[in-house]
Amino acid sequence: MTLAVHQATASILHEGITTTEVEQFIHEAHKKVGASGSYFCIVLFGKATSFPHGVKDPQVLKPGDLVLIDTGCKLHGYLSDITRTYSFGGASEKQARLWQAEKDAQLAAFAAAANGSPCGDVDAAARVSLESAGLGPDYDLPGLPHRTGHGIGMDIHEWPYLVKDNPQPLAPGMCFSNEPMIVVPGEFGIRLEDHFYMAEDGPRWFTQPAHSISNPFGL
Repeated sequence: MTLAVHQATASILHEGITTTEVEQFIHEAHKKVGASGSYFCIVLFGKATSFPHGVKDPQVLKPGDLVLIDTGCKLHGYLSDITRTYSFGGASEKQARLWQAEKDAQLAAFAAAANGSPCGDVDAAARVSLESAGLGPDYDLPGLPHRTGHGIGMDIHEWPYLVKDNPQPLAPGMCFSNEPMIVVPGEFGIRLEDHFYMAEDGPRWFTQPAHSISNPFGL
């Protein structure tokens, strides 16, 4: 549902649209797919994307901006939470390179999720991937300033967290976000967030990761 809303939202973006207008569209789009509206919604353009939890001031979209949208809805008591970051009007070389580094870190985190392994190992795998791209190390910026992921279910953030040194073992039935955000202070941020659950044979995606910075939905 929320992934379909993301895709619909990308199709209505145009130069001059405001974050407030996009938030309103997303709320109504969630209604159209069967929810009561957005459970939450963060829409950021340009430099504002470098703030992990957003900014209050509305922004206006212009060519060359990155667009970061983090939203979800509630259905039957359970929550969705997906983030997409992509370019509007073309990406710079730096934006494209770091977008790929973000996706690589997300995939590294997923690959490290094994039943019985500590939650902290997933976070560590994302950071190793980012360090190989010249980011970090650890929590240093440019790089990943927060945990790689959180549990999700009937609350948007639930224990256990995919965070450094968390010894909690992964186990079948657990559900997590996977969002090792890259922040470049004063320039931009890139967050790709999908969720996965632990099956008996390992992790499985609820939604497939984004395709590319210029074609996030692979259309």
